[in-house]
Amino acid sequence: MAFSKFASMFTSEDLNLLQKVFDQLCQKRRLALKDRDQRERLASEVMQAFEAGFTDETELWQALSKRRTAQG
Repeated sequence: MAFSKFASMFTSEDLNLLQKVFDQLCQKRRLALKDRDQRERLASEVMQAFEAGFTDETELWQALSKRRTAQG
């Protein structure tokens, strides 16, 4: 998932953070590139968490890691 399409909404630092956390979560959840629907849902989760105020890498990672653990 390329977050670059949101370049007009976020700074380059924000986009780099979003992409980094997204990539780490994809690896943790073992989401292959072919799992487009799951990757899109995850990207949406990352964006929602960021917009909800989780703007620190560690906070964002922990919030989404916990969410995954709680879901299954």
